[in-house]
Amino acid sequence: MTRSARARVTSPAPHVSGTGRRAQYSASTRRALVDVAERLFTEHGYAATSLDAIVAGADVTKGALYHHYSGKQALFEAVFEKVESAGAHQIQEALQGHQDPWEKAIAGLRAFLDVVRQPSYSRIVVQDGPSVLGHERFREQEERSTFAYVLDIVHAVLTAGAWDVDDELEHTFARIFFGAMSSAGASVSTADDADTEAQRVELAIGFILSGLRALSEQGAPLPEPPTS
Repeated sequence: MTRSARARVTSPAPHVSGTGRRAQYSASTRRALVDVAERLFTEHGYAATSLDAIVAGADVTKGALYHHYSGKQALFEAVFEKVESAGAHQIQEALQGHQDPWEKAIAGLRAFLDVVRQPSYSRIVVQDGPSVLGHERFREQEERSTFAYVLDIVHAVLTAGAWDVDDELEHTFARIFFGAMSSAGASVSTADDADTEAQRVELAIGFILSGLRALSEQGAPLPEPPTS
């Protein structure tokens, strides 16, 4: 054995301080709790999932759970953020690389419809999210992530025409589309045949986008605002 090989064999393992080991264990415990909770919330729903089942699945004590989370709702919020953020990231990836605003809009729509059909997103975000988090908190969380992509699509579509749209009106358009998408997501998520319902949603919203595209290409002006 060469001197360099002996040095590699006999060199001590990297030292990890007690604080570092505790931090690693703490992070591992949180991941285990969130992963198990995500699976159980998806399979059984929030109301039918017990903390006993979660700690048993994660192989930790209930004391360890309470060390990281104040209770089941706090753990649900962590799971919700993980699942919702993953869905938003998937939509963001679908939007990248599209220069044509109309292709970008359809790509974003299809990605959204794929996301809401995923079992974890459907159950945790769409079905249980509003009731567990409360309507206001749920909307705040949604607007911090997916609303930004709706606004990006709306901006691309509106600026494709010769329309003079200020930021306030652009946000109004985005909120209308965001509300429509949220409602469509709920209808797809709870439908007996989610794939067929997703096809209907894509057809309906695609029809609206086609109308906007035709108006844009014709150079049609925006309607005058109503007089008071």
